[in-house]
Amino acid sequence: MRQLSEADQDVIRLAQDPQFPRFLEQITATGGCAHPIHLSGSTTTRDTATGEVLHHYDTRNEPGERLSVRCRNRRASVCAPCSRLHAGDTFHLVRTGLTGGKNIPEQVRERPRLFLTLTAPSFGPVHRATTGGERCRPRRNAGPCEHNRAVSCGAAHDAAEAVVGQPLCPGCYDYPAHVLWHAHAGELWDRFTRATRRSLAMAVGLAQTRFPDHARLSFAKVAEYQKRAAVHVHAVVRLDGPDGPHTSPPAWATPELLTRAVRTAARSVLVRSPYSPAVGELLLRWGTQLDARPLRAFGDTDGLADDAVAAYIAKYVTKGANDTAAGTDHRLLTKDDIEAAVVPPHIRALMRTCWYLGGLPEYEHLRLRTWAHTLGHRGHILTKSRLYSTSYAVLRSHRAEHQQRTATGAPDDPEVVTDSRWRYVGSGHSSGAALIAARIAEDLAMNRQLAREELAWPDA
Repeated sequence: MRQLSEADQDVIRLAQDPQFPRFLEQITATGGCAHPIHLSGSTTTRDTATGEVLHHYDTRNEPGERLSVRCRNRRASVCAPCSRLHAGDTFHLVRTGLTGGKNIPEQVRERPRLFLTLTAPSFGPVHRATTGGERCRPRRNAGPCEHNRAVSCGAAHDAAEAVVGQPLCPGCYDYPAHVLWHAHAGELWDRFTRATRRSLAMAVGLAQTRFPDHARLSFAKVAEYQKRAAVHVHAVVRLDGPDGPHTSPPAWATPELLTRAVRTAARSVLVRSPYSPAVGELLLRWGTQLDARPLRAFGDTDGLADDAVAAYIAKYVTKGANDTAAGTDHRLLTKDDIEAAVVPPHIRALMRTCWYLGGLPEYEHLRLRTWAHTLGHRGHILTKSRLYSTSYAVLRSHRAEHQQRTATGAPDDPEVVTDSRWRYVGSGHSSGAALIAARIAEDLAMNRQLAREELAWPDA
């Protein structure tokens, strides 16, 4: 007779618990979250006029005397159910800034709007994916480099090949420049937006300091790692009136003018890295490849569709390191962690460079060792200007309020006060609970897929 695994035994233990049905309800409420947060506490809702207790909830009646909530990790490689929820929030956040809703007027669809892609410069030749029989990097009569490696490649590479994105010669590749460019990518973007405003002001004869009196530049951007492990930026840029989305921009604000301004700004931006005896002073710029496409306005057929752009950005927000050339999903605490990481040699070399440069006093403020797992790139994967649209906090607050009203049966706008007291008591699943959660997550994903197919099916 086959001996049951530890996970199977744990499933049987959980199923025999009298509170197992409530346990399943909790896991289902989290969407099958892979790493739930466990809380202990209570919530009491009272009528402010009469003092009557309208609703009371206490975890002492729950399985294990705790309540499980979502981990809310954005990476699909860490928690697929929560990443889907995060992708949905991102979709609505970006789409709201394009089409209106959630206190953003729908007139934003008529504003000058662009979808931009800004790339990193070259740090050295890498193998690239080819199509139609094209060869990677053919060069006739090209001798080896100073490291005795070929500087050409006559092969045709499929996009899925491991060699794509890897340097032709690691010795010739400028790893310090790659890492320091990542560390200053945020400053490059900040200077780019300022340069765009300056270019717009100059084009219409305004003093730079007077631009905010006439128009406001709003944006939402996401960072994506290319195959060569260099970040490039996708961004939605919009021109509003001086008070943001609730005011119209001046007549001179057109998509054509905005396109010229962002191209001029991208070419002009320059950031100098701190001087180092080991590296010198680097001049950091955007790459030469820049794509700027207008978005459709009401009734237009030219340009990109709003929903397509919002979905495109939401897709990249949920990608983890296993899906991209982004390093690892977890921070590296020691140099030995770099050697133990399951990553390609190119990624490992970038991590080693982060660790080495992070130990130099002139780069201490860049915290390169802290961000070695993301190859020196810092900050949230998605950022936006304050008045572009709603925020993650508002979206999550509305969802929480809806869930609370559904659970308590309270009216939409009761005059009530809620007293909540919670504390953290743990996280994660036991081995058996992890199996159950994974199955629930699969079932919920299948239900969503079937619902989408049903909605897309033409009427008979």
